[in-house]
Amino acid sequence: MTEAPENLKYAQTHEWAKLEDGGLVRVGITDFAQSELGDIVFIGLPEVGRAVKAQEQLAVVESVKTASDLFSPVSGSVVAVNEAVQDAPELVNEDAYQTWLFCIQADDPAELDQLLDAQGYQNLIEA
Repeated sequence: MTEAPENLKYAQTHEWAKLEDGGLVRVGITDFAQSELGDIVFIGLPEVGRAVKAQEQLAVVESVKTASDLFSPVSGSVVAVNEAVQDAPELVNEDAYQTWLFCIQADDPAELDQLLDAQGYQNLIEA
């Protein structure tokens, strides 16, 4: 299992979030999540333009084992989705931290402060 990168924030629901310039938040699932799911066969992404609230369900990942809902780490609007993962969902299995799923223009980037840091996330998954 890979270590959780220090430059990301983590939700207890196993999404990672990376704050970029201008309050843009790039979101994916953690390496732990993809390893627990197994081979990912489908990713249902949100519509661009959709307004979301923090902790709102907005996407789904399906694997050979199960389906799992994904939740928004912040409130804002979906401004981009990674269409490459719709055609090749296995990209998430290959490198979960380099394969983002969607981007949200955050209403308040400080909401990320409610998420776990890398050590906090490691503690969560090792518990």
